[in-house]
Amino acid sequence: MPINKIKPEMETSTAEEVAEGKNRHQVVQEDHGGGVGFCGWILIIFSMLMILVTFPISIFFCFKVVQEYERAVIFRLGRIVKGGAKGPGMFWIIPCLDTFRRVDLRTVSFNIPPQEVLTRDSVTIMVDGVVFYRTFNPTVAITKVENADMATQMLAQTTLRNMLGTKNLSEILTDREEMADQMEHVLYDASKEWGIKVERVELKDVKLPQSMQRAMAAEAEASREARAKVIAAEGEMNASRALKEAAMVMAEAPSSMQLRYLQTLTEIASERNSTIVFPIPIDLITAFFKQK
Repeated sequence: MPINKIKPEMETSTAEEVAEGKNRHQVVQEDHGGGVGFCGWILIIFSMLMILVTFPISIFFCFKVVQEYERAVIFRLGRIVKGGAKGPGMFWIIPCLDTFRRVDLRTVSFNIPPQEVLTRDSVTIMVDGVVFYRTFNPTVAITKVENADMATQMLAQTTLRNMLGTKNLSEILTDREEMADQMEHVLYDASKEWGIKVERVELKDVKLPQSMQRAMAAEAEASREARAKVIAAEGEMNASRALKEAAMVMAEAPSSMQLRYLQTLTEIASERNSTIVFPIPIDLITAFFKQK
């Protein structure tokens, strides 16, 4: 695919993720709206006074740092602080009132444990895979699901079993890439509500039962033997046609038989063996049979 086509697609995907993230963040803020209340403001004012009184010691408890690949979701008295996730860099919190959770935005992967699947043609197989995903909306990933990583892993396992259960064994063995793409779309549609983007899915290994492996090996061996017999039969047929044509040529020209006779004598003499050959002209043999 040309580079000028790939770049707009990447920009479109990023723009869609940003738009989805903003929409979900607005929904989260609406769900947690209403402020901290009168008592909350009293606690905030009291905490600010304590920070000023204990300055500069309190500064070590107020400022936090997150890395370039991290974001911090801050909760103040149980409610999300307006402005969304903080970072990268330095941000400040109110001690005793604020808590925060770090969210890693880097792409991570996990292995799907081997799943026992019954295919549509009633064959039991073991299939495993690997999934690559990342968090694109930290606020939603924290507030909409208890454990986004575990939820994504469980979703991948059930999706793998359900999808392979609708396929024949031959389709699973030959269309791995297509099934991986389908699984990727299904996982993305489900996990984007949690602020998770599934980037890639790969099927690693398909293990067949021992009886099925022996049957497939026997079938492959029989197929190879059949092809070998066909090739041998075709070779014999071509050789017989060549002999027939040679016989027709020799019948039309009797002198060619004598030339072939002399060639055979030359080949026998070149072998350096102890066999003594007494050549008899063909015309004498022909005259002998005519007399009888």
